[in-house]
Amino acid sequence: MRNILRFVLVGVAVLTSSTAARTQQKRFITDTDLLKFVWVADPQVSPDGSQVAFVRVVVNEKSDGYDTNLMIVPVDGREAPRMLTTGTRDVSPRWAPDGKRIAFMRSTGGPPQIYVLPMVAGGEATRLTDLPCGASAPAWSPDGRTIAFTSTNKDEDFAPPTNAAPKSDVRVITSVTYRANGGGWNEADRPSHVWVVDSAGQSSRAKQITTGKYSEGLAGWTADGSRLYVTSTRVDEPEYEQARTELFSVAVSGGALAKVASIDGGINSVKISPDGRRLAFACTFNGRPERSYDQPDLCVANADGSGTPKNLTAGYDFDVNGGVGGDNAAPRGGRSAGPIWSADGRSIVIVAGEHGDANLVRVDSTTGAVTPVSKGSQTVQSYSVSADGRTLAGVISTQTSVGDLFAFDPGGAAPKQLTHLNDGLFSSLTLSQPETITWKSFDGKTIEGWLMKPPNFDPAKKYPLILEIHGGPHSAYGNVFTHEFQMLAAKGFVVLFPNPRGSSNYGQDFGNIIQYHYPGDDYKDLMAGVDEVIKRGYIDTTKLGVTGGSGGGLLTNWTVTQTTRFAAAVSQRDIADWYGFWFTADFSQFTPSWFRKAPWEDPQDFAARSPITHVGNVKTPMLFVLGDDDLRTPPADGGEMMFRALKYLHVPTVMVRFPGETHELSRSGKPSHRIERLRHISGWFERWLLGNAALYSDVK
Repeated sequence: MRNILRFVLVGVAVLTSSTAARTQQKRFITDTDLLKFVWVADPQVSPDGSQVAFVRVVVNEKSDGYDTNLMIVPVDGREAPRMLTTGTRDVSPRWAPDGKRIAFMRSTGGPPQIYVLPMVAGGEATRLTDLPCGASAPAWSPDGRTIAFTSTNKDEDFAPPTNAAPKSDVRVITSVTYRANGGGWNEADRPSHVWVVDSAGQSSRAKQITTGKYSEGLAGWTADGSRLYVTSTRVDEPEYEQARTELFSVAVSGGALAKVASIDGGINSVKISPDGRRLAFACTFNGRPERSYDQPDLCVANADGSGTPKNLTAGYDFDVNGGVGGDNAAPRGGRSAGPIWSADGRSIVIVAGEHGDANLVRVDSTTGAVTPVSKGSQTVQSYSVSADGRTLAGVISTQTSVGDLFAFDPGGAAPKQLTHLNDGLFSSLTLSQPETITWKSFDGKTIEGWLMKPPNFDPAKKYPLILEIHGGPHSAYGNVFTHEFQMLAAKGFVVLFPNPRGSSNYGQDFGNIIQYHYPGDDYKDLMAGVDEVIKRGYIDTTKLGVTGGSGGGLLTNWTVTQTTRFAAAVSQRDIADWYGFWFTADFSQFTPSWFRKAPWEDPQDFAARSPITHVGNVKTPMLFVLGDDDLRTPPADGGEMMFRALKYLHVPTVMVRFPGETHELSRSGKPSHRIERLRHISGWFERWLLGNAALYSDVK
């Protein structure tokens, strides 16, 4: 008999308004409302299922950053959440197996260290580690005596200071992936290894368990606590082949790694079954021949390493352990996800991206049969489970809600709201609820998208339209809160955000169909969507705008080189020249995923698909939004090139540069920069589509 689950989900706020709130004059959302958002991250259910600890994330205007602290709330909803910690850099709460302590990560100006907070007797948190390079990913042993974690410390870090000459700051680079967006320079001589520390703080120093030149990721403990599971790619130059991550185990005392599971692809988010005999994990199988998009699945394997891993969801053609993209997932605090075993081991719960929703599904651990767990137009962003497998906790976002904590009854009863973290703000706002639309593209393929209208929409009037293009390209828009879309709608724009071919959430073939043809037919899908909206009669066809970031920036550039129908464009963290990008991006493209050959071996293909090749066709006024430290889409091979070319062509253009910002500017950049970014985007469209020249009146 399948066990009954009590689900705790962070979701749509059912606003409980007072008399004052009901009479309050509502207003439209603005860019600065970002400063008031409260995010929930990394919810963790206590072992007995009675409480949920989570990370609360807020903007610190003074430091122009984000503060994080731990909070806790009972599952029965009888009490309001209360603060667990008063730090401003506290994340990753993890309950001890007996529920009497919580381990977490805290940074007090240096690298993050592991602390333990007593939950029964009370008292202050005790620091367990004091490592030069800090610690991350804490995981309790089954008996609660030890905490495993990962760190990049080396022996020399512990050596006492000497009078020797200072170490040279010259970098000698031998790896092609020598930089990482948001992470800076990679240090090949500092692999991440697994360590352990006494949870009571009795040992004098943490102990390193794994060694060597390869990095390991901590994947959990064996049921008896004698060994640790780790994931690792043990290849000297992995950029020359498709991705491959294997699962190993290692004795807590250290020693050689023993292989537990291996597939032709990647393994992550490993969870052990209640009886300790099986492992569930997210698995991504490489295509043969190589594909641009490999859809993730759910696999199980024997914990003792015998047999071959089994793909449970081979027949379920959706994005397992995937999601939906927006600009307001928690900017700090992390996320918990992956497989969750039922108490009897007969099923596994995991999130799946499906047609713009990301909901929890239950997968039979023997047959692979998939049934829905959570339903609705929403995105489950993060979740965890109690020790008995009966209580889940998760973060859900919708088109009109950043998120709050709920207790959910799978039997169909109304959800029980546990927190009201954003009620004060959202009860004062009039937001736009988009409608889902579909259309047929040039070849008969059905494309899905969402249409967001201004809050005071009048179908008898004519409105400007903004086409929003997502990046990836193998990602998806859908039912998740996106501040940018809501703000543009509040400014008077109709916003269309589609999922053209190449998007995830629609199956393996739909996602991979753009391989070697990107950009191309996806552009045609987008234009067919614009035509579909225009048919409705309320769009001013002389006031069309287009924008997108990353892969969406590439497609924005491509769009204005293919048509002059758009009166304004904003290209964000974009690509203009595939040839140059191949050499400068923070990841290698040595395998034939997007291009069959290297640039000098097939320059015609790189040139044909590069917007800069066709820049002479551009008549559309363009704004470029770039992060100076963006290593994923380096500005020199994107907006900088387009800006220079358009200046030469006397096409109205502006380039906006954000110091210190990476590819993540819109999602986790400095709050002030995120707000200013929104102002530049809306200002550009207001200038060219609404005739409101407040920001760019001098651009002709």
